[in-house]
Amino acid sequence: MIRPLILSVALLSGPALAASYRAEPNSAPAQERFVARDNIWRCAGEACTSVNPSATRPAISCAALARQIGALRSFSVDGRAFSAEELENCNRRAR
Repeated sequence: MIRPLILSVALLSGPALAASYRAEPNSAPAQERFVARDNIWRCAGEACTSVNPSATRPAISCAALARQIGALRSFSVDGRAFSAEELENCNRRAR
């Protein structure tokens, strides 16, 4: 009886951990859709977006994206923009 309850709570609490990412690369990526680490990214115009249900640490997601497509002008998580220092650390991984 308790086990199904625990599973139900775990399944319901999972989506609350999802993170929404938005990035503006310095130059347009070669592909409109691609995977960087565990995020599926979609790029259109000047921005790329991703929703990650596993909510990887934002710094890791930023670095993986920079490694995949190059330096970023901006990166935000759930509407909170990275500071200049955070973005600089992220861009150290750029190709």
